[in-house]
Amino acid sequence: MADVQRYDNYIDGQWVGSDRYQANTNPSDLSDVIGEYAQADAGQVEQAFAAARRAFPAWATFGIQARADALEKVGVEILARREELGTLLAREEGKTLPEAIGEVARAGNIFKYFAGECLRQAGETLQSVRPGVGVEVTREPLGVIGLITPWNFPIAIPAWKIAPALAFGNCVVIKPADLVPGCAWAIAEIISRAGFPAGVFNLVMGRGREVGEAIVNARDVDAVSFTGSVGVGRGIAQACVARGTKVQLEMGGKNPQIVLDDADLKVAVELCTQSAFYSTGQRCTASSRIIVTEGIYDRFVEAMVERIKKIKVGPALEQGVDVGPVVSEAQLEQDLRYIEIGKQEGARLACGGERVKCGTEGYFLAPTLFVDSNPSMRVSREEIFGPVANVVKVKDYDEALAMANDTEFGLSAGICTTSLKHANHFKRHAQAGMVMINLPTAGVDYHVPFGGRKGSSYGPREQGRYAQEFYTTVKTTYIG
Repeated sequence: MADVQRYDNYIDGQWVGSDRYQANTNPSDLSDVIGEYAQADAGQVEQAFAAARRAFPAWATFGIQARADALEKVGVEILARREELGTLLAREEGKTLPEAIGEVARAGNIFKYFAGECLRQAGETLQSVRPGVGVEVTREPLGVIGLITPWNFPIAIPAWKIAPALAFGNCVVIKPADLVPGCAWAIAEIISRAGFPAGVFNLVMGRGREVGEAIVNARDVDAVSFTGSVGVGRGIAQACVARGTKVQLEMGGKNPQIVLDDADLKVAVELCTQSAFYSTGQRCTASSRIIVTEGIYDRFVEAMVERIKKIKVGPALEQGVDVGPVVSEAQLEQDLRYIEIGKQEGARLACGGERVKCGTEGYFLAPTLFVDSNPSMRVSREEIFGPVANVVKVKDYDEALAMANDTEFGLSAGICTTSLKHANHFKRHAQAGMVMINLPTAGVDYHVPFGGRKGSSYGPREQGRYAQEFYTTVKTTYIG
């Protein structure tokens, strides 16, 4: 451990150390310590917000070309270093290297996209109902934004919160998940050299119970954007609403994937495999609830089991691996508990369900499929957040749609069918923020809105032009 590098917080344009550091360990190889990362305290969070508040007046009126140039520099460097940063991401989170490099590329493109948005901010000029009076509608930055990001997309989600916040003239204090601070620190290091004034961007790392709560309760916070668990999100919402702080939440999902009798079986099996098991199932858009009509059910289950058996589980950096490790011991234990719950509830374990031994000590779990489930089982209703899926048989499309909507969540929903009639009906009647037709439920673009309904999301959408709904406020000006 003596040779392990230490990484500090970034506050007011300076790298700031801490009394405490936490090891960042590779879930594919527990002997591989990526680094030790500073653990901020409440006082340092307060310093970060004070710096952001001081920087805000100048940044809010900063020249849009200079702002765009700074964001463009960040995006260009991320893309140029995609293999290096992808390797870091794979080491700390456990995504396979190709997936990790793809996520890094997405983060770079997000910064480049919002660099362009700096130059595309528009308003409206309207006539008043009163003669001789004009009306202008413009958007202005909110102020200081607290960002709290999860571990499952350690570079893409920080990017899609940081970039629009800065593009629209806000200052930022961000806390990445304590399991994966490395990618957020890498973004901070790039930002530190990209031309942003001191205090505009601040990074504070540490536990949610200390650093996260300090962000939510900070005196100088004007808005909070959070992605994470339902329980924590609801607590943040209560705290923010009580204080009149603007809040945006992206939380859980129990996303349905319908397969109809007329579906192309090969397409259905592949997209369900991608939805349920890739990224180790650790995506809020993953589909762990597969709803199959009775005419194709037996053939689908047989083909799905055969496809799952071909999935190679192993260390994230190993060539040819399809699915890497679960992110942590605690997450692995949760996955295994749900597997036992599924067995106890009477679902039939068709394949998987056990830990996988590899050449290194890590948190490897075989992709797991339950079949002959029913919609009242916990494995059918609760988000597991691992490589565990279950299949439920239904009579027809109408029953499939009703079951798909019978959930407290509403993030993503998919259907596999060759029927234009059913595809169009599902598109309109699925109670989800994102609908996928003959595509995996997981996998979205960076330039279009992301978000859900019901218990999955709260507040304006993230990404694309819709990000301005959260990161700006509207001003109406009357001119006589």
